[in-house]
Amino acid sequence: MANIWVRFLVGGLAMLAAIGYKNYRDLQAPGKRPDLDNKAFWGPKSRESVKEATVILPFDISVKPEIIEDLKNQLSRPLKAQEPLEGVGFEYGFNSKELAKVVKYWKDTYLANWDKREQYLKKFDHFRTEIQGLQIHFIHAKPTQVKGQAPKKVIPLLLMHGWPGTVREFYDFIPLLTTPSDKSDYVFEVIAPSLPGYGWSQGSSKTGFGVAQVAVVMRNLMLRLGFEKFLVQGGDWGSIIGSNVASLFPENVLGYHSNMCTNNSPLASIKLVLASVFPSWFVDPQYSDFYKGLGDLFGTILEEMGYAHIQASKPDTIGNALIDNPVGLASYILEKFSTWTNTEYRKLPDGGLTKRFTYDQLLDNVMIYYVTNSITTSMRLYSESMYSKQFALNVDSVPIQAKAGCTHFINEITHVPEAALTNKFPNLVHNTHHRDGGHFPAFELPELLYEDFVAFVKKANL
Repeated sequence: MANIWVRFLVGGLAMLAAIGYKNYRDLQAPGKRPDLDNKAFWGPKSRESVKEATVILPFDISVKPEIIEDLKNQLSRPLKAQEPLEGVGFEYGFNSKELAKVVKYWKDTYLANWDKREQYLKKFDHFRTEIQGLQIHFIHAKPTQVKGQAPKKVIPLLLMHGWPGTVREFYDFIPLLTTPSDKSDYVFEVIAPSLPGYGWSQGSSKTGFGVAQVAVVMRNLMLRLGFEKFLVQGGDWGSIIGSNVASLFPENVLGYHSNMCTNNSPLASIKLVLASVFPSWFVDPQYSDFYKGLGDLFGTILEEMGYAHIQASKPDTIGNALIDNPVGLASYILEKFSTWTNTEYRKLPDGGLTKRFTYDQLLDNVMIYYVTNSITTSMRLYSESMYSKQFALNVDSVPIQAKAGCTHFINEITHVPEAALTNKFPNLVHNTHHRDGGHFPAFELPELLYEDFVAFVKKANL
């Protein structure tokens, strides 16, 4: 009888092992590219009633003087914010004492020199063109060559920002990419679009415009400009949209580099949880401090992801509260440039805002949202990307065939270990860790991001 029970137990364990292995194989199996409409129309009215204008035109980003005057008037009103609690920095959000300093600087110094700030924002060539019914704005920065030296190879680069950023993040990064350097055999022809609904790019008039659909628009923009093959670089939404571009259009993407590599496939999610419980199984010990334990991971989600929930569920509610409300807009946006640069800055009464940025840099970014009235349309990307039909597309399970590079800046909110990235990035040739920097490295540490990017390009051997 004992032998029968032993055989039964062994057989049962073997069956469980077989089922577990099959499920693991199913989870690991690459997904199929969804069949998206690459000509879907996202503008007002219908595709049949509008003929797309394919012309590419220079775009003047000048702001009407009456908008600036109205802003000055709004900032002149008494600030009625509540006093912060005693001994509190940014733990409860944007400290009202620091907010008063920002508003005073904005009104008395920044806007007093608005002509100079506006000229600075115009330092690159700006353009717009219509893609799938949407007016898409982009910076086009062409590379230079050094006379008397062998010309560097030129590679097109699609460079994408996220939320609450804008193309302003790239103003110190772009010149590094377009200027010849002894650190790279390449220079880059940079296309840096404002994402649809952000800044000077038109937002969708229709529902269902999530990251996969934005990826189609971005790829079509590159084709419109004559770039059949190109590199992709991005963080935040730029990382996720770029990942979708690379997954959906492998024939166009030469390589993918991100400072916020993610993998939301079911297998990766399991590995991410396991890595937070058993880090030694998944993480190189020398970088273990980059990766949060399970308690810290959930703590971070609870503390820092509330904004994402409201923007994914009720973007228009919070958007309406911030329209024609420059003080509220600055508070909502700039708090992220404190906490996401370094979570330790929450303990400081000024949020550490000027440890890595100047008020001018930060207010340039806020101004782009304000003068274009794009805060609501920018936040709708959360809602459109986090609903069931987007998940059903399953782009996260479609591997990126191009060579990929991921870099981790230690103060990023969360990191995904290499073990949880491999099924998404089977050709991951570059995975680096930097003991400085946070969520906005192009803005905060452009030289370090540049060095990492060109190191990846060299490894990719394009």
